Amino acid sequence: MTVSRASLERAYDWEKLRVYNQFSIEVKSLATAFVLLNAETGLENEVMKGLKEIKEVKEAHLVYGTYDIIARIDTDIMQELKEVVNWKIRRLEKVRSTLTMIVI
Repeated sequence: MTVSRASLERAYDWEKLRVYNQFSIEVKSLATAFVLLNAETGLENEVMKGLKEIKEVKEAHLVYGTYDIIARIDTDIMQELKEVVNWKIRRLEKVRSTLTMIVI
């Protein structure tokens, strides 16, 4: 895709653009995953509060069944997705286990 230099200067979201030269750009892929969480019994709402504080968590819902919560995580790259799950979500107090499903 080719665009003028003026168009590049007007781009709203530079984090999602990688400039190869003054005329060509590539839009980065978004890394998305759904994380199923088990919380300690009766403390699901505390886990939900913690999830709401993580900016990469775009939505989270309480569910019935084997898992207690399902959350959708969006990041710019897969490495960042891994870090969010390992260092933010799994470290929340009252989270007993997780299952991560990466969207392809």
